[in-house]
Amino acid sequence: MTDKLRRQHLKTLGFASAGLSLWSLNGCSTASVANSTDSDAADKVLWQQADAIIASIAPTQFAQHDFVITAFGAKAEPDYDSSAAITAAIAACAEAGGGRVVVPAGRFNTGPVHLKSNVNLHLQKDAVLSFFAEPERYLPAVHTRWEGVELMGYSPLIYAFEQENIGVTGDGILEGNGSNTQWWPWKGKWKHTPWQLDVATDQSNTRDPLFAMAEQGVPVAQRVFKDNYLRPPFIQPYRCKRVLIEGVTIRNSPFWLINPVLSDDVIVRGVNCVSFGPNSDGCDPESCNRVLIENCLFDTGDDCIALKSGRNNDGRRLATPIQNVVIQDCVMRAGHGGVVLGSEISGGARNIFARRCRMSSPDLQRGIRIKTNSVRGGLIENIAIRDIDIGEVKDAIVINFFYEEGDAGSHLPQVKDLHISHLTVHKAERAFLLRGFERAPISGVSLHHVEFKQAASVGVLENVAKIDQVDITLNGEVLTL
Repeated sequence: MTDKLRRQHLKTLGFASAGLSLWSLNGCSTASVANSTDSDAADKVLWQQADAIIASIAPTQFAQHDFVITAFGAKAEPDYDSSAAITAAIAACAEAGGGRVVVPAGRFNTGPVHLKSNVNLHLQKDAVLSFFAEPERYLPAVHTRWEGVELMGYSPLIYAFEQENIGVTGDGILEGNGSNTQWWPWKGKWKHTPWQLDVATDQSNTRDPLFAMAEQGVPVAQRVFKDNYLRPPFIQPYRCKRVLIEGVTIRNSPFWLINPVLSDDVIVRGVNCVSFGPNSDGCDPESCNRVLIENCLFDTGDDCIALKSGRNNDGRRLATPIQNVVIQDCVMRAGHGGVVLGSEISGGARNIFARRCRMSSPDLQRGIRIKTNSVRGGLIENIAIRDIDIGEVKDAIVINFFYEEGDAGSHLPQVKDLHISHLTVHKAERAFLLRGFERAPISGVSLHHVEFKQAASVGVLENVAKIDQVDITLNGEVLTL
């Protein structure tokens, strides 16, 4: 890691102005760490950055006032619509200065829920908040982002726009009601397509013109579609500050499950993400600053955690990286990837840390994954991953510059200072899938104390610069890359 990057990181977190250097906390100067041959000592100092990020996150704090939705007319009855009651409870809570809007035990049906500042939507044990799967209920359109591109689209199921100090907490269940007959068929052709294809409602009818608008620089307010087949995410705080999502179980989302966008100080803790539909990403923070994801379970139909920063021209227009993120103590089961960066990464990513996570499933396709291309571009720097235990996976470590469009643009992706240490993989089809460009090889990768106990092959290493490696074994033998 360069001295310039260290200084930039400290400035980002606000330590430089206070005269505090993370690199002196372990009794080592910057120079001594940079020149040290002791990889473990350097690794320890590196991870002090993760602890500093956690300490820098501003927490939520809610007033001790409860607004129970049944007091505003909500009913746990099969055919009853509690939308108006929930909206009234949120309004009353906000007007009173904040507190908890409480969903008691029972199954309550609702349309979109729009949170306001200082409001914590709290689901008690045995509470189910069940969202209607009728698209027209999620209008009028709101300012949202879909696969890294802004538009005026369907409201997310739980949405907050430019709010501060908000929460979704409790022991209850958020049911999105995505299924093979509702929401999910808009995906069109999928890996196994368990629905009847309908050309008229295929998402490409909206996706393609939206992406074209973004490349042409059409203002977001004009990105409106009479026929919109882009499924909304479940929870999306947009340009919010101090967000807490804790304890709840999220099921059967139409699209991505947890999707904070352009938000600061976000904590996702103890959440169960269980959804096997198309694009059922578990947690996708986009262009956020200071994020903690911990003690969560991901069992999903797409990436478990994917860090993003906008797609192509739209990501470069906003030019806001995903940065200062710590992922820890999570469990990943099925999914396209465990800890992922991309593919919408045009705004860049920096200061990302993942530790003490366990992954395993016959349906887990990749463990650690970076996906981009020369149309997306993006600078990915200062990434540290350690203490990861992967049981069963297809590809353990993936860096793929040929994702989707491949080398078809002028925005070369860059990976700098990617540190993976103390990684154990018990069973993999391939240890690596590393594919860089001949004109832009993958570089800046270090692998320390990495063990592949059983791997069918070392995999693919294509256009990869020299890897800094310490103690790598494959099938019980020392591996030199």
